[in-house]
Amino acid sequence: MAGRDEIIAFADDYLELGAYPDYGPMGLQVVGAPEVKRIACGVSASLGLFRHAAEKGAQLLLVHHGLLWENESRVIGERMRRRLEALFSADISLAAYHLALDAHPDVGNNALLAELLEVKPARRFAGIGFGGPLERPCSIEQLAGQLERELGRSPLVFPSGPDVVHEVAICSGGAARYLADAAAEGYDCYVTGEAAEPSMMIAREAGIHFVAAGHYATETLGVKALARTLAERFDLEWEFLDLPNPV
Repeated sequence: MAGRDEIIAFADDYLELGAYPDYGPMGLQVVGAPEVKRIACGVSASLGLFRHAAEKGAQLLLVHHGLLWENESRVIGERMRRRLEALFSADISLAAYHLALDAHPDVGNNALLAELLEVKPARRFAGIGFGGPLERPCSIEQLAGQLERELGRSPLVFPSGPDVVHEVAICSGGAARYLADAAAEGYDCYVTGEAAEPSMMIAREAGIHFVAAGHYATETLGVKALARTLAERFDLEWEFLDLPNPV
C-alpha cells in the first residue's frame, strides 16, 4: 500500500506535467482514498469506467481523457453528478494525464507507437509526437498490417505515398490536422488516431500515406505503461480496464 499523494507527485514529476499546457487541469482531478493498494487505468473518463474500477476494488484510477475540460460547462449537471457519485461512493481518486502522456519518451503513446512500428524516434513531431526512419522500410500494407496486429483494430488507410515507406510521423489520437505538416516535413507516412474530412484529399495532393489507427486504440498504450510503472515503483496491483471504442 502507498500514499495517494506520493504516487500522484511522482507521476506529475515523471511526466513533466508542467511542461505541457493542456485543455484543462491535469493530474489529480477527484480526491478519493488516501491510501492505494490497487491502480486501475483506462483511456477515457466515463460512468461505465468508474463503475468497472469500483468492481475491481481500485483506489486510484488513471485515465488519458479526464473529467475536466476548459471548453465544457462548469455546472455539475445530471451526467457529471452521476459520474462523481460513482467515484465518491467507491472512494476512488481520479488522475488524468493527457498531452504529457502523449509526449513522454518512455511511457508516452507516441513513443510506444513508434516502438511497435520499429520507427526510430529521431525527432519531435507536432510538439508531442515523434518522427523518424523505419528500421526496416516496408510497404504501406505491411505497416498497416503491423498496426492491426498490435492494436487489434483494422486501420483506415489512405495510400497516397511512395511504394516503400522510409520515414514515418506519429501523433496519436485526434491529430489529423497535422497531416499537411507531416507532408511538408518530408515524411512518407503519417500515423494518427482519427481521420478528418479533408484527410483523404490532403494525402492525395501531398503524396503521403495517411493511417488512422483509432483514437481509442492508439491511446491505450500510455495509460497501461504509466500504471505499470507506478505499480512497480510503489509495489501495487494494477489492471487495464478495456471499454472498446470503434472511434
